[in-house]
Amino acid sequence: MKSKPVPAYTFEKEQIITSPITKTVMGPTSEYLLMGFRFPGAADPDAQILNLMANVLTNGSAGLIDLDLVKSQKLLGAGAFPYVLKDYSMLILQGNPGAGQSLEDVKKLLLGELDKLRKGQFSDDLLTSIVNNEKKGQIKLFDNYTSTAEQLMSGFTSEIDWAKELAYTDRLSKITKEDIVRFANKYLSEVNYVAVYKQKGQDDKVDKVIKPAITPITVNRNVESAFLKQINAMPEQDIKPRWIDFAKDMSTAKLKDLDVLAVQNKNNELFSLTYHFDFGSWDNKLLGLAVGYLEFLGTKDKSSEEFSKAFYKLASEFSVSSGNEESSVSVSGLNSNFTESISLLQDLMHNCVVDEAAFTAYIARLKKSRANAKENKATIMEGLKAYARYGARNPFNYTYTDQELDGLSAADLVAVLHNLAGAKHRILYYGPQAVTDLVNNLKPLKDNGSPYFVMEKGVKFEEKPTSDNKVLFAQYVMKQAEVFWIRNSGLFDKNQIPTVAFFNGYFGGGMGSIVFQTLRESKALAYTTYAYYGQPQRKENHGMVGAYIGTQSDKFKDAVGGMNELLNELPDSKVGLESIRTNLLKSLASERITGAGILSSYLAAQRRGLTEDSRKMVFEQLPQLTFSDLKAFHTDNISHKPYIYCIVGDEKDLNEGTISALGNLQKLSLNEIFGY
Repeated sequence: MKSKPVPAYTFEKEQIITSPITKTVMGPTSEYLLMGFRFPGAADPDAQILNLMANVLTNGSAGLIDLDLVKSQKLLGAGAFPYVLKDYSMLILQGNPGAGQSLEDVKKLLLGELDKLRKGQFSDDLLTSIVNNEKKGQIKLFDNYTSTAEQLMSGFTSEIDWAKELAYTDRLSKITKEDIVRFANKYLSEVNYVAVYKQKGQDDKVDKVIKPAITPITVNRNVESAFLKQINAMPEQDIKPRWIDFAKDMSTAKLKDLDVLAVQNKNNELFSLTYHFDFGSWDNKLLGLAVGYLEFLGTKDKSSEEFSKAFYKLASEFSVSSGNEESSVSVSGLNSNFTESISLLQDLMHNCVVDEAAFTAYIARLKKSRANAKENKATIMEGLKAYARYGARNPFNYTYTDQELDGLSAADLVAVLHNLAGAKHRILYYGPQAVTDLVNNLKPLKDNGSPYFVMEKGVKFEEKPTSDNKVLFAQYVMKQAEVFWIRNSGLFDKNQIPTVAFFNGYFGGGMGSIVFQTLRESKALAYTTYAYYGQPQRKENHGMVGAYIGTQSDKFKDAVGGMNELLNELPDSKVGLESIRTNLLKSLASERITGAGILSSYLAAQRRGLTEDSRKMVFEQLPQLTFSDLKAFHTDNISHKPYIYCIVGDEKDLNEGTISALGNLQKLSLNEIFGY
C-alpha cells in the first residue's frame, strides 16, 4: 500500500438562501421538525464561533433552548446542534411538539430563541460557563483513545491546523458576547433556512421502483483472497492482554456503614460519583416517574432553572435513573468543584419541593411521549420481545394507564425522591482522590440520624419456558417486515462463557458471521440481520436465543425460511472459524477496561457470581475450542427447538397463512403490548 498524491478538494459554491425552503416528508412515526442554517466550512474561523453559539442555544443544562423550551416543558423535545464539515457547516434545530401543538408552533418557538440570541438576551456568565464545560469536554475527549484518534482524523480530513485545534478553548475564552451577537445576526435570519416537516401519515406520491431480479452469490467461506493473505503475512507485534484484578485495581473502604468502591484517576482532574441502590421500578412503579420529574424541580430557596445554571457553572452534571432492579444517583465534573457539586446534588435530592405546574406539564408530556412510542416500530418490537420472554404481564407493560397517571399527585413523586435520598446504598467513585481522602471529604447522602428508608421488594418477573412455536404479531403500516426469534434457555453457566463468545462471533455477531454472509450478502434477503445466544446479566436468570431479520414484505417467506435453516443447521467454515478466533483473541488482548469501567465490571461480575474478569477465561480457552464444540452448543441450545416469532409488519402485505404456519398466531393490540 503506497501513498500517492490526493487531489485537492473543490466544490461549487451554493446559492445564498433568501427565503425559507420547506419540505414535508410522511411516515407512520411521530411528527417532528428539523431546521438547518448554512455556515462556513471547518477551516474558517467562524466555524469555531458556531460551536460556541450552538452551546448558547443548547448545552444540556443552561442554554436558551434548554431553559426556555425543554425545562419549561413548552416542547416535548428541542435542541440545536452544530454540524461542521469541510465545505460548509450547519446549525441544525430540532423540535418535537407536545400534545395539541403543530409543527408551525414548534418553528415559531425555535425562531423565537434565535431572536433572543440575535438580541443578546442571555447572560454574560453563560459564556464563561460554556468555556469551562468545553475545557472539561476536551479533557474527556483526550482521555479516550478512540475519541482522540477520531479527532485527529477529523482535523486531518478537514485540513485544520492541529496546533490551533489544541488551543480551541483558549480561543473560545477570548470570544465576547458582542462577537456572538454579531455572528448570529450575520448568519441567522427569519428567512435563510431549510425546514423539513416530518408529518405523520402515508405518502401516496412515492415513485414506484420495479424490483430487479437478484441472483444469489456463492459465499466462498473456505477461500482466502490474495489480499487477505497479504494482510495476514504482515509482521505485527503481539499485544499482551491485561485483565482486571479487582483486588488490586479497585480500592474498598467504609463511609460510616456504607460500602465505598473506588478507582483513582491518575490522568486528569475528572471525577464521577454514583450512589447505587439495590432496588428499582419493579419494587415501586412510581420510582421511574419520580426520577423523570426531578429534572423540573427546585427547592424553597432555589428554582429548577437556578439549579441547572449552578451545575453548569461548576462544569458538573447529574443524573438520576431507575432500572428494573437497581437505581442510581450520579454526579460528575471537575475535582476542583467536587465538594460544591456534591452539596448541590444533595440539596436538590433532600429538599426538592412540589411544583404543581411542572407536574401537570410533566404528566401531559409523558402521555405524549407514550403515544409517540406506540408509533415507533422499534419500540413496538421491544414490547413483543418482552411479551415473548415473560408473558402477557411483563416488565415492558408494567406501567400506569393514562387514567392511573391522572390519579397521581406531585407529592407522591416528591416523597419517593426523598425516600430514595434516605435509603441505604453503595458508593462508586472514580476520580483523583485516594479512597482515604474521599471518605474524609465526602458527606453521606443521608445526612441525619434517622434510620434508612427500606424499600419493600416488589414484583419479580421470571422468564417463561418456550415450549412450542408461537407467533406474536403487531400491525404496522410499512413495506417491510421485522422478525425477531426468541426462545428462553437455561440458567447462567459461567463455564459456557468462552463457547458463547466464540459461537456468537462465528454464527451471527457481525458482518463476517454465517447469518450475515448468508442472508444479506449472498441471498439479499435482509436490510440487516443477526443472531446470538444471550447469557443473562444475573446468575438466577435464564439465557435466551435471539435472531433478527429486517426484510421487504415480499421477501418475508424466503427470509424466515433462510434464518430457520441456519438455526437448524450450523454450516462449517474453516476459514471463517479461524478468522473469528483470531479477531476475538486480538480484540481481547488489546481491550483495556479502565477508570469507572472497572467499577461497572465489578458490579456485573457480582450479579453473575463471578470473582474475576471473565474475559481471561475466554482468552485462555478460545484456542482449544473447535467447530465440534460450536456444533454441539448449537445442537443443545438452538437447533430444532421451539421459538416465538415476534413480527411487526403490515397484515395486508403479509400472507396470514404463511405467518400462522410458523406457529400458533396471536395478534396483539398496542394496548396489550404497552399496557396503556
